[in-house]
Amino acid sequence: MSADGPIGRITLARPEKKNALDRVTADELAEALFALSESPVNVVAIDAEGPDFCTGADLSALEDMLDAPRQEQIEDAKALGHVFHTIRRMEKPVVALVKGRAYAGGAGLASACDIVLAHEEARFAYPEVTIGFVPAMVMTMLRRSVGEKHAFDLVSTGRVLKAEEARSIGLVSRVFAAKDFDQLSQSVLRQLAEAPPSAMAATKALFYKLDMLAFIDGISAGIVANADARATPAFRAGVKRFASRNKDAQ
Repeated sequence: MSADGPIGRITLARPEKKNALDRVTADELAEALFALSESPVNVVAIDAEGPDFCTGADLSALEDMLDAPRQEQIEDAKALGHVFHTIRRMEKPVVALVKGRAYAGGAGLASACDIVLAHEEARFAYPEVTIGFVPAMVMTMLRRSVGEKHAFDLVSTGRVLKAEEARSIGLVSRVFAAKDFDQLSQSVLRQLAEAPPSAMAATKALFYKLDMLAFIDGISAGIVANADARATPAFRAGVKRFASRNKDAQ
């Protein structure tokens, strides 16, 4: 975990394991997310060491737990679920920077983020069913991102998506060419970091609250958020700044 001015960064650092997720890694991820949520940074990036973003659960760790009691299995699964929930609850935007493979829980980690920026050679897949497993928690994000038909296709076949196809169905926000990936992804992070934190926090909170609301309730929640935003110093300063620019242009 590190911070560069208003940009925080969490780097998965198990390249020898293709950044596979085990209980320790999940707990460390949650702790880092919480620490950055309480820090002065305005945006958080998640990236990885080595050629792959994350190839999912650490199968050797799962093998060690094959005979563990059910409650222990539930507690182990909760660790990654806590990471997904933490990302969603954070006021700050969280951006996945995906190079190489993002498979299974790794694809879930990427899709749990608010924005996914993919290297042109990135690959995404949910192959759990092919080993008798279930892409259980990740389906919550996947269905919201790509819709039922695309989501069921992916979880029932385990097929691999290239970056452009992932973008075309809504799993990825943007795809950048290899030579431009670092520069352009950093540009997106800077743009997000420059937004007034109060406005970004209110936008993210309302954005995900709408998942639980009927249409008219969503409009009503938007009315309240609109009025609350007008009372913030950032809004008042922004309106005055743009009004001044318009007057100068006339």
